[in-house]
Amino acid sequence: MREHLVAEHYRSRPYSSRGTYIPSRDSRREGDLDLGVGDFTCTVTIKQEFPQSADPERAQSLMIELPHSRSGRQDKWADRKRKRLEDVLGAILREVEVRAGENTQRRIDEERAKEVRWQAAMNSAREQAIQAQLATALREQAKDWHEARALSQYCDALEYRLAASAVLVCPEAASARHWLEWARAYVRSLDPLRELPGMPTTRAPEPEGLKLYLKGWNPRGPEVQDYPWRD
Repeated sequence: MREHLVAEHYRSRPYSSRGTYIPSRDSRREGDLDLGVGDFTCTVTIKQEFPQSADPERAQSLMIELPHSRSGRQDKWADRKRKRLEDVLGAILREVEVRAGENTQRRIDEERAKEVRWQAAMNSAREQAIQAQLATALREQAKDWHEARALSQYCDALEYRLAASAVLVCPEAASARHWLEWARAYVRSLDPLRELPGMPTTRAPEPEGLKLYLKGWNPRGPEVQDYPWRD
């Protein structure tokens, strides 16, 4: 537990009321305390409830304030005639313990939610990587098909030229027919539509392959921060 001086804006200011000078007050009961429960730290502020009051008794009334609670729990306690702050210190300490428990549970819930978001991002990235592989295969098939069509047209033109020269028996014609035979076979091997093409085989994406699809997440886990995935 660590104690701090009360913040300047919590201290009372000197002022005049109906011609009476009211000095500033800085009670020794005022200040900030850091209460720790495990790894949870809560700052407890002790200050005057009515620092500008001309009523001495009212001006000496203190209040204890905790940081605002997300769950709307009580965060202020003050001196009253029937119950002084010293009487509710146990309740305040219990409140800090409850907040520590809420903080632990909130951290667990946030980690679980982060794990779920990471897993969803990984599933989406894997699917996108697989789709990218299929798109690449499609483009390659289309490229081969266009090339096969162009080469097939060339073979047709070569065959027509040979037919026009059939009356001529010469070494060049024999060589051209041999070349045409090889070219036809090559075009058949190149054409992806010589048989009905099936669904291409895909491979499981490597972590590096998921880089473009993870939008800042790390494929090694939601808590990993030291991997340079961002460009």
